[in-house]
Amino acid sequence: MASMSGKRGNGEGSIYPYKNGFAAYAWVTTPDGKKKRKYVYGKTREDVHDKWIKLHAEAKNGPVATRHRTVSAFLAYWLESIVKPNLAPLSYVSYEGCVRLYIAPHLGTKRLDKLTVRDVREWLTKLTITCQCCAQGKDAKRAPSRRRCCAAGECCEAYASRRVIQAARDALRAALTHAVTEEEIGKNVAALVKVPKPRRRRIKPWSAVEAGQFLADGVIREDPLLAAWVLVLCLGLRRGEVLGLTWKSIDFEAGELYVDHQIQRAGRQILHRETKTEDSDDFLPLPALCLKALRMRRAQQTGDRKAAGDLWQDSHGLVFTTKYGTPIEPGNLTRMFALRARRAGLRVIPLRNTRHTCSSLLVALGVHPKVAQRILRHSQIAMTMEVYAEASEEEVRSALGKLSEAMGGTG
Repeated sequence: MASMSGKRGNGEGSIYPYKNGFAAYAWVTTPDGKKKRKYVYGKTREDVHDKWIKLHAEAKNGPVATRHRTVSAFLAYWLESIVKPNLAPLSYVSYEGCVRLYIAPHLGTKRLDKLTVRDVREWLTKLTITCQCCAQGKDAKRAPSRRRCCAAGECCEAYASRRVIQAARDALRAALTHAVTEEEIGKNVAALVKVPKPRRRRIKPWSAVEAGQFLADGVIREDPLLAAWVLVLCLGLRRGEVLGLTWKSIDFEAGELYVDHQIQRAGRQILHRETKTEDSDDFLPLPALCLKALRMRRAQQTGDRKAAGDLWQDSHGLVFTTKYGTPIEPGNLTRMFALRARRAGLRVIPLRNTRHTCSSLLVALGVHPKVAQRILRHSQIAMTMEVYAEASEEEVRSALGKLSEAMGGTG
């Protein structure tokens, strides 16, 4: 309604015919502090008027974005401003790979606020039937003489696995969760789409007999990584935790080990960083076998340092290093473990599966139940006693007899 002065009220002349309907605008303050016009559209004047009223209410509440970002633009901002400064380097590498290889090529050009549940579902379906060798040009990147599949006209059908598809969906869901938090979108469409869970391969862990055979073989061959295998099998340490151990974290007098660092490969970097959570940090009692193996390792490293001379590089005082003192690649430790298992005549199991062997091995070594309780992180001693009751002591003790003798009666 016009005022007494004859002038129109604010916005009364803002609605106007546009294409097959109507349009309107209001002046808003953008997130970067500038004043800009923001437009709304609709089929009828009433529709536009309602949208225009809402727009004015938004403008009063705070900054309003005048241009909506594409999915690619938002993901780039999310990776650099949210993930990189706040999450672990390995999380950034994982998310960045998912965005670059699987999300951006399919959904990147879509407007963030227009992304639908159907778009996400169709994208995931497309991932399952798209050869990633073709999509990423893996074969095409090889020298012409070495091209053997997709670039040579014979598609290798390297489809994304269930695990890859789940990781890609999870990365998009994490990004959209942040978009909802920042009020760029109203709901997380990726969270509404379910993906089939990857099936876990169940692998039977080594028995104490097999673990004993593996360690005895390492003693006979004077394996420089023997102490690493002992800590993995007797204390249930993870790969990164073993490689991240420093001599400062071992108290030979008290017979304790402090776990608070790990070695990780993140993209092109090897990082020596803190363990994931404070709950992972712990003082672990060292059984006699572990202490003996660590003393042997200390002597081996001293020999390596003398042999390397000026080429020796001291890396944070790490316990396990290459012959030149540099950190061991986590992937290399996994490969070395498989190689040693074959050499000992044992079936190969993943390095991470050795944690399941830890309890029966502690029984075999005659470790006191209270000490074993701390190593196994059992809250109740009754849980530890169940493990001790289940193990066939005669069988496992005889299996480790050779190992004890080889290491000078330790165990």
